[in-house]
This record gives sequence, structure tokens and C-alpha cells, in this order.
Amino acid sequence: MKKWGILTVCLVLAGSLLAGCGEKNKDQASVSDNGKAEGKTIVLGTSADFPPYEFHKMINGKDQIVGFDIEIAKQIAADMGANLEVKDMDFKALLAELSSGRVDFVISGMTPDENRKKEVDFSNNYYKAQQAVVVREADKAKYTTMKSLEGVSFGIQTGSIQEDIAKTIPGAKITGLGKINDIIMQLSSSRVDASIMEKPVAEAFIKNVKGLAIANAVPDYQEDGYAIGVKKGNKELVDQINKTLDRLNQEKKIDQFVSEASDLAASK
Repeated sequence: MKKWGILTVCLVLAGSLLAGCGEKNKDQASVSDNGKAEGKTIVLGTSADFPPYEFHKMINGKDQIVGFDIEIAKQIAADMGANLEVKDMDFKALLAELSSGRVDFVISGMTPDENRKKEVDFSNNYYKAQQAVVVREADKAKYTTMKSLEGVSFGIQTGSIQEDIAKTIPGAKITGLGKINDIIMQLSSSRVDASIMEKPVAEAFIKNVKGLAIANAVPDYQEDGYAIGVKKGNKELVDQINKTLDRLNQEKKIDQFVSEASDLAASK
């Protein structure tokens, strides 16, 4: 009986180890020689309050995260033979989640500036957009130049390029917020006077929120465009993402995704 008990324990332990290995292989990343991540779930980190890039939309009675960044992420996952999981969080938390390994890549209208490059690696750029100043429609005539915005109160997304732009405006009073939706609420309720956003984002919101407008003042800011963030040192994933981006650009798919997402963001 003693020998049988030991054998049983050994068999149970062996089975547990094999089951554990199987579960690990199911969940964790492993890119094979052909670039495929078979049986893998790849996790995207994003801040889904940035239409038409990424945003929540009720479709067939179900809340879904959509947008052209999400379509790009789906293409990356498909090219890798992986399932896509999307995690929605504050923009300012994205790089920390990426560095910790809790997400595999970040797509969220993110500019690969020098400070961010110290923390994470980036893909090639995939899109570039202009900046815009959003104000209440009744105040639009006040803000025709950037000088007219001096001393004004701004609602700005924390950790964004727009925060850097606002800091260059003399006397600007900046309220940092995690979500664009919160900024829109602050602007609509007159708690702040203006905000700086990507022009496609601004256009999407003013189509859906009455009483807002894009001012004639235009931020004088040159940027390199947007890129996809990956944990520092993960060259294999960066290369795989760049392959997908090259294909999408050749097929003119990104422009198509932008157009479709803009229409979706503007629809009721």
C-alpha cells in the first residue's frame, strides 16, 4: 500500500506539472520561426476615450471598444496567429503597464518622444494628425490666435503631448484629467475654458456634443506622428508589428480604417 501511495502521488504530481505547462503555453507569448504566435493571446493596452482612434461604442446592444487603432491591433494579432485581448486604462498608466509586462503592446495615439523612448521601444510611425483647440461654441470668436489663449484655463489629458503644448502657453491654468470624456464634461460645464486635442478627436466630439467648437487658434507644434509601444528590448515584437504596418500602408488600409472609424464615432 505504501509503494502504491507513493506511485499515485508521483503520477498526480507529474500530471499537475504537465497540466501547468500546458496552461502556461496557452497564455504566454512565444513567436515561432515563421513569426506566428500559435495559441497565444496578445494583450493590447489602450485608453479608449480617444475617438476615432479608440473609443467605446454600443453595437447591437453591447459595449465594444472600437476605432482605427483597434483595427490595426487586430491586424497585428491576426498576422501573429494570436488572439487579441484589449485592456482599457488611463493614458498615463499605459507605459507602466507595458514595462511591467501586464500588456504586450500599446496603441493609443501615442507620440514616440524622447522621454518615452527611454522607457519603451516603438514601432515605425503609422499616422500623423494636427492639433486643435476645443472651446465652447459661444466663446469661439474670443480665441483666434494662440496669444488669445494666454491665461486661459485648460482641461488636458495627463501625460499627453497636449499637456506639453499647454505648458508653453503663458499663464495657462491646467487641470490634468485621465479621460477625454471628463475634459469634455469640464468644458461643457464651464469649469475650464479650452482644451487641446488631436483634430480627429476634436471633430468626433463636437459632432456628438452640442455647444462645442474648434477655435481658429492652432497650436504651433510639429510632431513625428504616432507609433506603437513595446516593452524595452522586445525587438522580435517590434519587427513583427513593423511588418504588419508595412503591409497595411501598402494596401492603403490605415486610411480606410481612419475613415471608417471617423464615421462610426460620428454616428448615433
